[in-house]
Amino acid sequence: MAKTAIIIGAGPAGLTAAYELLKRTDIIPIVLEKSGEVGGISKTLEYKGNRLDIGPHRLFSKSDRVMSWWMDMMPLQQKGPVDLKYQNKSRSFDAAGKNAHPEGAGTNGQSGDDKVMLVVTRESRIYFMRTFFSYPLQLSIRTLRILGVVKTIRILTSYASSKLFPRKPEKTLEDFIINRFGKELYLLFFKDYTEKVWGVPCDIISAEWGAARIKGVSLQKVLKEALKSFLKKKKKGDIAQKEKEVSLLEQFLYPRFGPGSLWEEVAGRVREMGGTILFNQDVKGISWDKDNILAIQTVDSQTGETATFEGVYYFSSMPVIELIAGMGSRVPNNVKEVAAGLLFRDFVTVGVLLKQLSVKDKKTGRYDRLEIKDTWLYIQEPDVKVGRIMIYNNWGDGMIKDRFNSTWIGMEYFCYTTEDFWKMDDEGIKRQAIEELEKLGLARKEDVLDVSVQRMEKTYPAYFGTYDRFPEIREFIDRFDNLYLIGRNGMHKYNNSDHSMLCAMFAVDNILDGIRSKDNIWAISCDMEYPDEKKYKVNSYPASIYAYSSQ
Repeated sequence: MAKTAIIIGAGPAGLTAAYELLKRTDIIPIVLEKSGEVGGISKTLEYKGNRLDIGPHRLFSKSDRVMSWWMDMMPLQQKGPVDLKYQNKSRSFDAAGKNAHPEGAGTNGQSGDDKVMLVVTRESRIYFMRTFFSYPLQLSIRTLRILGVVKTIRILTSYASSKLFPRKPEKTLEDFIINRFGKELYLLFFKDYTEKVWGVPCDIISAEWGAARIKGVSLQKVLKEALKSFLKKKKKGDIAQKEKEVSLLEQFLYPRFGPGSLWEEVAGRVREMGGTILFNQDVKGISWDKDNILAIQTVDSQTGETATFEGVYYFSSMPVIELIAGMGSRVPNNVKEVAAGLLFRDFVTVGVLLKQLSVKDKKTGRYDRLEIKDTWLYIQEPDVKVGRIMIYNNWGDGMIKDRFNSTWIGMEYFCYTTEDFWKMDDEGIKRQAIEELEKLGLARKEDVLDVSVQRMEKTYPAYFGTYDRFPEIREFIDRFDNLYLIGRNGMHKYNNSDHSMLCAMFAVDNILDGIRSKDNIWAISCDMEYPDEKKYKVNSYPASIYAYSSQ
């Protein structure tokens, strides 16, 4: 009789686990998905032929294992060797494959083989004080001119003070940032934006968030880069400066029709190989004994039908708060208390179809067409709620229906389901988004062609609430030999999709190798080296004082 694995969640982690089991073992997976589609927060939303990403979910990993896995699912569009530039480094990949075809094949992505990865150049900037700052933030002459002499002096003196008198112990995100950049830069470029994203003061967010999301960064590195750039410019002129700017560009892989199309491809392969994916399965109960999970009980949210699923192994990418609640009254009280206190940040994206982006000329008052190459903008302005704006025209030819005659953007809002913004009806959110877009000076109301509102719960696991007691949950969960927590919400770790995939891969590795410990799975995170690939350092981001993750 075939062995079975029950997998909760059809996001990147769950589908990776299913595929790896089918590819490498004789274990047959049954995937239970709460919603009616695959991809989790990596799914792609469609509105009248235009597509939205809940992210952005750009694909690049320091893990060759993950990169090869992605390109096995979807080959690169162009043939021949490709050099991808990322985090001031370059890595080469052979794009040749039986499914690859020359760049530009097809018209607007509608013919030829569309199951391909595009190579997209990341260009993103910070929008603050109604002007654009480079990303990563450069202490260039232009930046210093905008900030002014007085503010620049205060930045340098506060930085010196943070080095001489660092905050100890370093418990909060506020401590973490001030120790690395000084209080002045913290107040200017970190505090307001971080609190916009998370909805709580920085002094109650764990310093671990900083370690996970602001990697290998310090003002000292920024100053060194600025000095090197200045000296090189003096020696070689403007060409050297341009070369320096180009070297900071990053590239990433992106499925032509968004990340959701990748996971739809994976789901299709899982089914072809004999796996099962069931939708609308709401987990209501989890049976267990001392050392093992015994069964999963679900209710079909569409039909009301109940079902019980038994397996040899169990993988869970559902939010930990729901997993523990489903395990019933026998869970120790302290574990239930920690799980109930875990928090998530929710997400609203507003797709706005425009005739064009436009900017008002300060002298004439006339609106001129705004041509920008940014893939997204960080909105630092404190007088609007929008936190980030995606410009999908710059993501290849698959995310927008008519990229030549319209502009398709995604205005991203971070909130809680308990907030008035989330509770507002779609028409109210549409009005606010359009008003904020015009207030920012990036578009006119009369250029708006259409608007769509999309909501996603539990997008970002938070490092506050009862998170500091999370080891109590891990200690309880790790007692079950046949249960593996995987994925961002499954582990309550602010990981990217490649880290979530590696957790699933390592879980299958452990099953094959007969390893009971889950330590290698828990060790995977954004702020450390991959346990199986030491030579690729995860903490090698360029010197940036604004290195928020984009996933």
